[in-house]
Amino acid sequence: MKDDFYSNPKYVEEVGKKLRNKQDLLDNITGLEQKIFDIETLIEFCEIGDDKDSYDELKAELDSFQKKSEQLKIITLLSGKYDSCNAILNIHAGAGGTEAQDWAQMLFRMYSMYSEKNGFKLTVLDILEGEEAGIKNINFLISGENAYGYLKSEKGIHRLVRISPFDSNSRRHTSFASVEVMPELEEDDEIIIRPEDLKIDTFRSSGAGGQHINKTESAIRITHLPSGIVVSCQTQRSQIQNREVAMKMLLSRLAEKKEREEMENLAQIKGEIKKIEWGSQIRSYVFCPYTLVKDHRTNFETSDIQSVMDGDIQEFINAYLQKI
Repeated sequence: MKDDFYSNPKYVEEVGKKLRNKQDLLDNITGLEQKIFDIETLIEFCEIGDDKDSYDELKAELDSFQKKSEQLKIITLLSGKYDSCNAILNIHAGAGGTEAQDWAQMLFRMYSMYSEKNGFKLTVLDILEGEEAGIKNINFLISGENAYGYLKSEKGIHRLVRISPFDSNSRRHTSFASVEVMPELEEDDEIIIRPEDLKIDTFRSSGAGGQHINKTESAIRITHLPSGIVVSCQTQRSQIQNREVAMKMLLSRLAEKKEREEMENLAQIKGEIKKIEWGSQIRSYVFCPYTLVKDHRTNFETSDIQSVMDGDIQEFINAYLQKI
């Protein structure tokens, strides 16, 4: 260990996080090895005598081993540059007014429940609510181990087909919402943000946050002039805090843009005819005339649409990670 190791707190935190991830992986592997030993012991008991309880216990252990080994396989696939980072998500309602904005609200609920079920923390960064119902646009942070690695699979257009509760004639509607997913970054040596490239505006916050949020122009909007990327934050209690969050969002968007361009260039170099379409429709959620959720990239599907809307999307994520 270098003598000046502890002089850089951020570096110490980064090394500690990597060490914890490696230790967790090692613990999982050790746990699987122990399960193999337990299974071998149960097999010996089953061979000695015809004991129904031993057979039932063996089946339970085999099922548990298969589930844990599949989970470990997925973890080993999270080896991307930013996979261990927290994730910043943006949901933007497509054309269609209240119906599309309600769909954006439904997607936000889905990711909120996914976060809760998987031990992640969700923090709203910026929100623009619809006039009648739903959400026009929302930015939120999902914090937790490998959050970006898992949730990067959600990037793209999500399509809803249902009988609209906002249509007095009960007609079937198709709505769209886009989901952007970016890694949360504290810093990136490869990305330089120059002060002269930024246009910073302040404005009075609106929406959730209590009376304080409406008294001062504490909300921040930052425009990165070279790329045209615009980020904003209004949920923090001070202009300084909103600026810090907005700068993190800008860095994350620039990192995602750089990664996307690198992948597109790689696809061209490899001579692939089909380009990587980051904005293409990735998943359809059909409530009527039948119930089906289908991912168009992996062809994974389920008819249990209510479970999906309640946050059970891990199987879709796993299918995506195994395909890329």
